Amino acid sequence: MLSLADMRLWKGRTDPEDGELGKRWHERVQPLGIDSPPGVAVLGFSSDEGVRRNKGRVGAADGPRILRLAMAPLPKVFEMPVYDAGNVRVLDRDLESAQSQLGVSVADLLSNGHFPLVLGGGHEIAFGTYQGIARWMRENHREKSLGIVNFDAHLDIRVPAPDGSSGTPFYQIAEHAELGGRAFNYLCIGAAATANTPALMQRAAEMKVEVIEDREITPWALEAAKARVQAFIDRVDMVYLTIDLDVFPASVMPAVSAPAGRGLPFELFEVLLGIVMESGKVCAADMAEFNPYFDIEDHSARTVARIAYEITKQF
Repeated sequence: MLSLADMRLWKGRTDPEDGELGKRWHERVQPLGIDSPPGVAVLGFSSDEGVRRNKGRVGAADGPRILRLAMAPLPKVFEMPVYDAGNVRVLDRDLESAQSQLGVSVADLLSNGHFPLVLGGGHEIAFGTYQGIARWMRENHREKSLGIVNFDAHLDIRVPAPDGSSGTPFYQIAEHAELGGRAFNYLCIGAAATANTPALMQRAAEMKVEVIEDREITPWALEAAKARVQAFIDRVDMVYLTIDLDVFPASVMPAVSAPAGRGLPFELFEVLLGIVMESGKVCAADMAEFNPYFDIEDHSARTVARIAYEITKQF
């Protein structure tokens, strides 16, 4: 179900003495309209169902609400308008219908020139976002290729048994791509050996998934990781960026379904994210697995807001 934006969430400090340069997101964001000029469109995906099916800690369904509160005071440094496009909600545990609705909403946003910034919800969000991108590309950019860049401790290529979950989206995407005659180009950055079984690593090799493990991303090996990310970006025409917040250390991001024992250092993440965003190829982005019930004094929510800032600042 798609619900309208709750604009009451966009509130915070104002500095009128600083004029336009003092404006924050909450002062600029508007509810998305049919004729809204192209801009950044914030869309929520309120879902716990994929995490529940994957035997994780539920609570991510409330993530989009809390993240809007955390993003509200961000300085508005980009030129494009910013909109709230509402929330897609899972009803009666019908995840598949909600993913389909998310796909429709993302495709509509892209077709109207907007940049979808989708807030989860569990990582089942990825299959919904991808469906929207695939539909938009089929109708408008059939000849172009798509690459998926996923910052994640998990590969999320479990086989649906029988239903999809937060652990299956990229297996489902691979199947969807094959049926549509499209290549499956998938780079997972930050995967942890302790979070993926040998069976999953073997499946990744069979599916030709490119993997940069968390232990490969260190200050002394950063240039090699940067080169691999750049090489992947150079091979595709468009990029779908998805960030599973459990890629970060538990000390940075405790508010997720599966906190990381090691994780990707945030400062190195920002370097690699910069390569992805500066390519100019990212057509849509989402952030998944934020679970506000396990946050500590809003530390995780503020970190996610920082990521939203880094994603949108170029616009």
